[in-house]
Amino acid sequence: MEPGGERELRRRHLPELRHQAAEYYRSNEVPQRLEEALNATFYLRPPDLYGHLADAPTATTVVQTSATHHKNEDKGSLANYFSKFSKPPVICKLIGRKVLDGVGRPTLEVEIFCTVKNHEKSICSTVVSSHSEILENASPEAIDADENERNDSINRALEWVNGSLNEMLRDLQPADQCKADELLGEYFAKKVEEEKERKAIEKEEQEAAISAPAYVPALSAVTPSGKKKGVKLGKKSSVAEKPISPAEPIEPVLCGSIAIAGLSLAVAKTGATINNTPLYLHLALMKHDLDLPKELTMPLPMVTLLSCGKSSSGKLKLMKEVMLIPPAELTVKQGIERLLEIQKQMMRLLDPVSKGSSPQLTDSKKGSARSAVKKAPDGQQWSNICNAVGSRCYLIAEDAAKSISKLVEDQNINVPKCSGLIIKYTNQTKISDLTELTRLLDGQRHIAILGSPAGESSDDSLVDLAVGLGARFIKLGGLSRGERVTKYNRLLAIEEELAKNGTLRSGENHEFVDFAEEALTVEELLDALPTIEQDPWPSEHSQPLLAQDQNPVSLHGSTLHLNEATNLDPSILP
Repeated sequence: MEPGGERELRRRHLPELRHQAAEYYRSNEVPQRLEEALNATFYLRPPDLYGHLADAPTATTVVQTSATHHKNEDKGSLANYFSKFSKPPVICKLIGRKVLDGVGRPTLEVEIFCTVKNHEKSICSTVVSSHSEILENASPEAIDADENERNDSINRALEWVNGSLNEMLRDLQPADQCKADELLGEYFAKKVEEEKERKAIEKEEQEAAISAPAYVPALSAVTPSGKKKGVKLGKKSSVAEKPISPAEPIEPVLCGSIAIAGLSLAVAKTGATINNTPLYLHLALMKHDLDLPKELTMPLPMVTLLSCGKSSSGKLKLMKEVMLIPPAELTVKQGIERLLEIQKQMMRLLDPVSKGSSPQLTDSKKGSARSAVKKAPDGQQWSNICNAVGSRCYLIAEDAAKSISKLVEDQNINVPKCSGLIIKYTNQTKISDLTELTRLLDGQRHIAILGSPAGESSDDSLVDLAVGLGARFIKLGGLSRGERVTKYNRLLAIEEELAKNGTLRSGENHEFVDFAEEALTVEELLDALPTIEQDPWPSEHSQPLLAQDQNPVSLHGSTLHLNEATNLDPSILP
């Protein structure tokens, strides 16, 4: 029968269907029960009327009087019908707690409660790891100072979450991530200005309190006869050693800033939970402006095999750690199985009773690779390395990278010549900044690597971030310890879910950047340009990306792909 004829038949039978429906509900006393529920609701006057009706215990069956609606609507309860008209959930309360991370240090947990159909419900919680840089050979005083600073930061973050931020985010829809991050960004900027003003006032008070020191005559140093001061015995070298540039100062972190990262991630998880969507799909929708890609690619795991360092014997002390990356054509499950087998064989080869300290099998608390060589090369040496091996491997910057919010603000990957960045979600990072940064990296032919901060936790949201934002690699440490294995299990679960839904994209081949070819192309373009008499050089803001040589000390965070590291030309190394 044609569609028009079917509609005409329904129209003719509509009065009869209505009569049958009315008789059916009347025989089951549905009108009386609905009248009782509506009368009781009137006295309560709930803010969300339809939400209250959706939760009404007397709700039984949906009243359908149209045969047209009968096929389109669910044959569910009255609650499902009224839920469509209820108000969207809003944040009603935040709770911050001090918890312990994977190595027993304090960190922050944030739990979000929402008003759902007039009821306060706990939606989700998240734990964000606190990140701090402590050198391997740090003094006990420096370690104690870091612990005190960490405790102060967590306590300040708890004050923010349970106080002013709790009031600021109340009645906000968790699905509106941009609005939440905008409020958090404004709040953080205000706190930064307050801290600057506090330090300025403190400095003025100190300067005013310091009186002029009493005059003390200087004592002249007496050098024993026959010896010259500052002269040491031994053969004097005729070749002056090239000085190494001083290390760049660590970017200051505002005390309590971890509250910003914790709340932004918690809002994203809450929005995904309310929409009944996995977090990685929720993030993918955000990155692609609600236009979900047909397929998603799993990030390749960078698995730590050996943790080396100064205590290791032989040439192993020249490396921070040894990592393995499975081939791109393998699934995550196949790659992890192969890596576990390699780790098992390595454990058999290592002799724990050998002389000297042996490299640790990834159970050290120092879980991030910060250097591939002991000494960082200078700018020219690093440029030579990039030109020589850049077309065959990835050159990754870790400590060379600025904070995520700073990179997004500058709209430029302002780091030394490299193939990509290791991104760590911590401190004042926001989800909106992370999505914007990954878009920026994609547009500049860089790869993104999501890495765990120094203080790890059992929260596996990092894996969803890596999948949803399209990271090329994910750096979680070794295949050991509960907080790391939890993340690897989440990685396997997402891969299985994507494969089941038919949205898993097969592994892509690696694409490397030929820095030498790009440098020649830039030189040819410059030679082809006409001579300009005034201002021949571009302004500071128009310098091409990856054409800037930064402070070489920041390069100590760059690593080489293991399969290509053995092909280095010795002449280009320092």
